Amino acid sequence: MTADVSHRATASRATDRPGDESPFALGLLLRRAHWHAAAVMTEALRPLGIELRHFAVLIVLVNRGPTVQRDLAAATGTDKAGIMRVVDDLERKGLAVRRTVPGDRRVRAVEITPQGIELFDAAHVAAEPLAERLVAELGPGEPEQLTDLLTRLAHPAGGEA
Repeated sequence: MTADVSHRATASRATDRPGDESPFALGLLLRRAHWHAAAVMTEALRPLGIELRHFAVLIVLVNRGPTVQRDLAAATGTDKAGIMRVVDDLERKGLAVRRTVPGDRRVRAVEITPQGIELFDAAHVAAEPLAERLVAELGPGEPEQLTDLLTRLAHPAGGEA
């Protein structure tokens, strides 16, 4: 009987198995899905010579235009040292440049280059066939439904953009 109780207690502690109802289940499933999606995106970016961390910065630059490094760090969830390394990499590859901000010589804004835009567009083309693998197990209409649900989780009404 002790073994039965121990097994049930252990089983109820599992938080990433299908059907789990723990309060951590959704977050852990999202984390597992993120790992899977990141692996697929990494595969798409590898032939282009960049990593997902570089692409995350390019996304922000395409969406916002020139952006100061502190805001890039916040937008990508990167620390100050990490964002500096990523921007250094992007500059070395000719994908972005740092420019001084008028009125404050200490602040530098990062701007995507034409070569960066070309790579950004090429990444989308390269990712298209791989992205289909992400949703291969879903039925008709479910990829759109999943996108809608994740969008609402990531961008709650009245929350941060």
